[in-house]
Amino acid sequence: MHEDSHQDEWSLETLAIRAGHHRTFEQEHSEPIFPTSSFVYESAAEAARKFGGKEPGNVYSRFTNPTVHTFERRLAALEGGERCVATSSGMAAILSTALALLSSGDEIVASRSLFGSTVSLFDKYLGKFGITTRYVELSNMAAWEEAMSPNTKLMFAETPSNPLSEVADIAALAALAKRSGALLAIDNCFLTPALQKPIALGADLVIHSATKYLDGQGRAVGGAVVGKHDVLEEVFGVVRTCGPCMSPFNAWIFTKGLETLSLRMKAHCENAFTLAHWLDQHPAVTRVYYSGLEAHPQHALAKQQQQGFGAVLGFEVKGGQEGAWQVIDATRMLSITGNLGDVKTTITHPATTTHGRLSDAQKEAAGISPGLIRVAVGLESQEDIQRDLARGLDALAAQ
Repeated sequence: MHEDSHQDEWSLETLAIRAGHHRTFEQEHSEPIFPTSSFVYESAAEAARKFGGKEPGNVYSRFTNPTVHTFERRLAALEGGERCVATSSGMAAILSTALALLSSGDEIVASRSLFGSTVSLFDKYLGKFGITTRYVELSNMAAWEEAMSPNTKLMFAETPSNPLSEVADIAALAALAKRSGALLAIDNCFLTPALQKPIALGADLVIHSATKYLDGQGRAVGGAVVGKHDVLEEVFGVVRTCGPCMSPFNAWIFTKGLETLSLRMKAHCENAFTLAHWLDQHPAVTRVYYSGLEAHPQHALAKQQQQGFGAVLGFEVKGGQEGAWQVIDATRMLSITGNLGDVKTTITHPATTTHGRLSDAQKEAAGISPGLIRVAVGLESQEDIQRDLARGLDALAAQ
């Protein structure tokens, strides 16, 4: 019996725990790991049928592995997509999507507020093959419409953005994509399907860095693409041929991470909401970027299309880079790292880390100022997080 035989009746919390597990003949309760490179057959004829795609089954773990399939089925169920293709990293998911869907002469319209490596991929590497990217302000629908052309084949956005928590109107972007004959891809790794469902709002593709909240504990690197079967078949072809595949062990980690996704995201949101309001009142802080604050320009939109405001926030401090580094270096508990999505709170200086490869002009356009600090709020005691940040902020305010 399939574990997910009744998943159409299940809520998201149940899907995160039960979906996608097809028990083996051993009738295991917990999802198994299949650390094997290949699979054997009863006959040469069976091998020919499976290699030729005439019979379902496992062929080679680069593109068919039971543990990876379990993760893919579960994430697809959570996102409301027909299919998921897992990859070796979030960047591999974006690359595989681009290679599958774009050709020389095609164009991408993307938000300026993207992860630095995504910008480098679009400009430096896809640009080498005649694929052009136009960047627009995430929340400016007029700019999106103006940037579209007959050659636009892909629209790409992170919402909320990293690290300024800008919010895009996904339904409006989806309508524009449909009118223009383009596909809309939304990077959903900041909110996950526990807090946002881009496909339900009209997006064609959802991109994940599974490394972040899908895992939730900073244990492994992976990525995923979710969408309709026919589009994902092309992405699957890239992963099968080029090899940016997810390992069985990592897939098992992500599958287990999904089991606590809803609980973790609710707790992350509560901590971040409290911290954002505390930072907003601190004299050393000149601005807080968090869509949960009523002063945020897209606060109403965030409330409408999200089920929470997420755990990542940015804030600017007095003194530019020197002030920001002073606050970061004064912490004793927070982890100084560029990663996020962990139960441990992380802190970083975007201008010199996650967005360090951008030019000064690109940083300015994306709002990455020298005094900007990003915190991905974890699940420690809220009082301890504030106390750790207060050490540097209080000293900065007194200067």
